[in-house]
Parts: sequence; C-alpha cells; structure tokens
Amino acid sequence: MAEFNSVHSVTEMPEGDDAKRSFHHRMFLEPQEKKRSLKALVVKQAKKTCSCTPAKVKDYVFSFFPVLQWLPKYKLREYLLGDIMSGVIVGVLLVPQSIAYSLLAGQEPIYGLYTSFFASIIYFIFGTSRHISVGIFGVICLMVGQVVDREIQRAGYDLEPAVVGVLTDTAAYVNTTIPPVNQTSQQLLCDKSCYAITVGATMTFIAGVYQVAMGFFQVGFVSVYLSDSLLSGFVTGASFTILTSQAKYLLGLDIPRSSGVGSLIGTWINIFRNIHKTNFCDLITSFLCFLVLIPTKELNEHFKSRLKAPIPVELVVIVAATLASHFGKLRETYGSSVAGHIPTGFLPPHPPDWNLIPNVALDAIPIAIIGFAITVSLSEMFAKKHGYSVKANQEMYAIGFCNIIPSFFHCFTTSAALAKTLVKESTGCRTQMSGMVTSLVILLVLLVIAPLFYSLQKCVLAVITIVNLRGALRKFKDLPKMWHLSRVDTVIWLVTMAASALISTEIGLLVGVCFSMLCVIFRTQRPEAPLLGWVAESETYESLSAYKNLQTKPGIVVFRFEAPLYYINKECFKSTLYKQTGVNPVWVKAANKKAAKRMLREKEVDSGGNQTSISMDFVSEPLGFHTIVIDCCAVQFLDTAGIRTLKEVCKDYREIDVQVLLAQCNPSVRSSLIRGEFFKEGEDHLLFHSVHQAVDFALGAQGHSGVSASK
Repeated sequence: MAEFNSVHSVTEMPEGDDAKRSFHHRMFLEPQEKKRSLKALVVKQAKKTCSCTPAKVKDYVFSFFPVLQWLPKYKLREYLLGDIMSGVIVGVLLVPQSIAYSLLAGQEPIYGLYTSFFASIIYFIFGTSRHISVGIFGVICLMVGQVVDREIQRAGYDLEPAVVGVLTDTAAYVNTTIPPVNQTSQQLLCDKSCYAITVGATMTFIAGVYQVAMGFFQVGFVSVYLSDSLLSGFVTGASFTILTSQAKYLLGLDIPRSSGVGSLIGTWINIFRNIHKTNFCDLITSFLCFLVLIPTKELNEHFKSRLKAPIPVELVVIVAATLASHFGKLRETYGSSVAGHIPTGFLPPHPPDWNLIPNVALDAIPIAIIGFAITVSLSEMFAKKHGYSVKANQEMYAIGFCNIIPSFFHCFTTSAALAKTLVKESTGCRTQMSGMVTSLVILLVLLVIAPLFYSLQKCVLAVITIVNLRGALRKFKDLPKMWHLSRVDTVIWLVTMAASALISTEIGLLVGVCFSMLCVIFRTQRPEAPLLGWVAESETYESLSAYKNLQTKPGIVVFRFEAPLYYINKECFKSTLYKQTGVNPVWVKAANKKAAKRMLREKEVDSGGNQTSISMDFVSEPLGFHTIVIDCCAVQFLDTAGIRTLKEVCKDYREIDVQVLLAQCNPSVRSSLIRGEFFKEGEDHLLFHSVHQAVDFALGAQGHSGVSASK
C-alpha cells in the first residue's frame, strides 16, 4: 500500500484576523519500489512454460479437450431427457436450413448436411459452451458464396455450355479431357459443383487456421473492435444481400449471381430486366410457403413460453412441397428448378486445394473474425445467463477445429447461430451432449432420407432462408430506442448496415470498424470541457452548465477536460480553455507589447508627462481571476504533445500573472509529468489530489500575497 504523509503549511492571514491561521494540507504519496528485472521475468516465464510435469500435462489435455472434464460428471437422469429433446428438435430444424443455406454458399445441398454434421460432433469435443448451436450461419454462407462465385468465374466454368450441376457419389473427382474455356490450358478435374466445394473447403481450412492461430497467440482482443452495434448493423446489412441473392429463386429466374462492389444493386437490375421470364409455378409456390411459414413462425415466438417445443414448420413445408412437386411433376411440366439428386453416405476425404490458398487467403480473414466473434459473444452471453464459465481462448480453438477438420470432408465455414441457439436453450438443453444428438439426426438424413428431396423446388429453400432473416430485419424497430440510448451507436449501426448492403459484406465490415474507431477518436478530439462550481457545504465541484445553485470562488476558475490529452486534441484543449476562461494569454501578451510600443511612441512625442497615466490605465485592467485549477480526473493519459501543451499553457498564463494548478491526476499522468520534467525545482507542490485542496491553496496563497502587498 502507498504511504500517505500529510504536511501542513501555514499561511498568514491579514492583520485584524489575529489568532486565525489557514492550514494548507499537502499530501505526498510514497511510491512502491518496483524491482523489475527483465532477465528474471523471462527466466521465470520460460520455466513456467517449458516445465513438464504429469499434473501439467493432464491439465493441458483436459483444458484442450473439455469433453474429458464434463462427460464423466454427466448426470444421466437429470440431463439426458432435455439434451435428447433439444438435440432432436434442433436437428429437425437444421436439416431444411442446411439444404437451403447450401444454395446461399453456392454449394450442392449435400454439402450443407455434411457441414452441420461434422460441426456438431467437433464442437461436442472441443467446445466449452453448453448451449450454443454451431453450424451453418447465413451471413458466413453469403460471404463464402461470394468468393465461390468469383473463383468459379475466374476458372471459366460460367463460360461452359449449360450442364446439369448434379453431384453423385461416384462423380466427385473424375478426369475429363475437356478443358474449361479460360486463359489457362489446365485440364478440368471435376465439374462446376465439385470445383465450388473445393473453393469453399479451401477457404474454410484457411479460416480455421486463422482462428486457431488467434487462439494460440491469444489475440482474441481483436473482437473488442466489433461492438454490438457494429455486429448488429453488419448482420442486418448482410441480410439484405442474402434476401437479394434468393429473390431470383422466388421468381424462378435463371440469372447469374452478381458479386463484388454493388452486387445488391446489380442483382436487382438483372431481376427487373428478366422479370418477364418469371416462372409462375415457382412464384405461386413461394407465395404459398410464405403464407404458411411466417404466421407459424410468429405463433412459435408468441407462444414459446407455453410450447414445450417449437412447431417444426420448415420440415413440414419441405415434405409437403417435395410431395407436391414429385406427384405434380412441376419440373417436367412447368420447368421449376429443383434440388436434384442428393446422394446418401459420405464422399471420401480430400485435402483442400493448396494452389487456391493465395486466391482465398485474404477473403478468409473477415470470415474468420466474424465467425469467432459471434461464437465467443454468444457463448459468453449464455454462460453468464445460466451461471457457468466458458474459456474464450478455447472457444477460438473449438470454432477453428470446426472449420479445419471438416474442410477435409467437403464442408464449408461454420459458426454459432443465434436463432438455433435460442431454440436449443428453450427446449431443455443442459450440456454439449445435445449437439451429438443433433448430429445423429443429420446422420439419419444423410444415410437414408436425403435422396427423397430430389423434387424439392429451390424456391422453397429460398423462402426458408428469407423467413429466417426476420430477426435481423426487425432491428429497424429498435432504432428509436437505440437512438435514445446512444446516438453514436445508432450512427455506427446505420453506416455499417448501409455499407454492408450497398457496397459489399467484407468492405462493409471494414467500413464499420474504421468508422467506429473514428467515432472514438472524434469523441476524444472534441470532448466536454466545462467550468466547475462548488457544491455548498461539501468538497465537491461539478459542471456549472449541468447543475444549478453552484458557487464560484472569487478569482479562481476551475476547468475540467474530459478526455486524454494527446496530439489529436491538444489544440482543442487550448482553445476550449481560452474560450471558457475568456482570456487568451497569447493575445494578452500581444496587447501588452502593443501598449508598450504605443507608450514608447508617445514618450518620444511628449517629454513623458502622459506616460504614467497611460501605464496606469493599462495596468488597472483586471483579468477577473488569478488562478486556474485544471481538474484532470478524466485525463487517462498524456503523450509528449500533451505534456508540451500543459507546459505552454502554464508558461503563457504565468507571464500574465495567472498561476495554473493541476488536481486529481491519476498515477499514470503524474508519472508522465515527472518524466517530462513538467515541474521546475520546488514547484511539485502545485500538483493536488483534489480540486478542493487546490482551491484552498489558491485562496491561501492569494491571501498571503495580499498581506505582503499591504505591507
């Protein structure tokens, strides 16, 4: 603990106030002795890191594989029923969404089922959150799909004659002698759908590597730059892009998918140009699906407290639509676009295409950051709600391995998803075992049921995707409340949302991060800087502009600067101080020099008779105060420019006989002032631990100077 020493200095009062003394209490802090040896610290850390004991190995293994900790303690009777119920329900909901979001990622439906299956199993092993559902997430699928479309176009697949993009379990990687029509002479090793999953899996692998590296180097602090308002605006903006990308399926239009900057506007232009080609069978089917899905989803949300489990309306719609399409022969009769053949079983594992890594490495960065930011924030939110702890670093490992390992099994990028997590929590989930049950449900579909969805119309999948965007689009209703709470957060939300929707998702995220940082800088560049007044019968000083009935001490101005003082706002500090006090010492000094020159000229004209009167007239102009107390309680730090600014301010005011006192400086600021040689020898007493103490000192000093002057 720091030792407090109180030293009393005595100030004499004017004659007539005999027997009265004013005691100014100066408080000194004796700093702790910091014995820091860099060599000792390095050796200590090296020993701690490199030491290997059986207990340490066990702790490391158990922390890296959390399943080894909680599974032996699993309470079968207490947990099993809730985990089975929530796992089955989430699995039933995940099947249609996996198929639907595959289109969003530019993949065949089977790959969405693979992705959900492997992600659930791997998170069961590595995850620390008991409630979050890791799998397909719409925004991540959109970002993956944009890169896949770009790489397919670069490879020349879009220039080939139209072929049926159906992948069978035996046609995954077959050789052909027909090269793609592009600028290279490489032979085509697989068809368009095969190349699409190759691109998606490669980018998924790189994103997973980034996430594991973030966990290893403990750089999870990156997520702090993604505020809640920024993430919400980004998801809402991306939702508009998702909706736009699915609109062509609602109308049954066969138009190319726009990508790059302004893809949302470009897609709508293409839609309206081809609106006359609308497939009315798909349009009517989409309308009917909306009529069923939206009201049922609203009922699920409205009565979620009464329902033991949400109505699996998406699965019902998919089954009904598949039967109607199959028996009505909608593909053959009306040309409706259908899902096509979905094979059963698993394809053999295949490594990512290492040659594609340079093309997708940069695109994987925002995907990795968004994925782990959403996963970590959701896991911490639900852990806090249910009274247990999660390890953010382990969550980064978990989501990283949920991408690295599945990338060898024809999967694309995953993350936690809020909607499915809420369903999982509300249906009785108790542990990560629920995820294993979900994977078994998807496995059943993969092995038996998947081929039955051959006749499922793609417009039905698009409707499911769009209906699930309701939560993000509803954020507009929260804008008035958000504006009332924080206008800055609302502006960040609007800017991020608009940039993500109108420019592109990746650039929108970058714009949001940069804009939010600029908002922080702007708020410190133009901070509040009020004058303070004394609260009667206390030692408290508050803003004169914020509160009534505050008193001011004669001859003393108390000024508070509510931001760090550094190179960005140093000019703002000086200009605001001069404006609030009403005295710019530079101008006063200039006026003094001008007056001196005028007196010199008049002395040359006159023999000096008027010199004294002019000088007296000039000297008699009062400034209105003799002391400025700067309250530094809100100044978190000083840089060299800030120290130099304080020196200049003190020097300029001293030259016009105004002293400047500093009060309530934190240890960092005091240390910076001492290192910057702010105080001349014997002036360290001008640093005070409270505004009240500084004001008392100024009053006592002025009284002492008044006595001296009278003598």
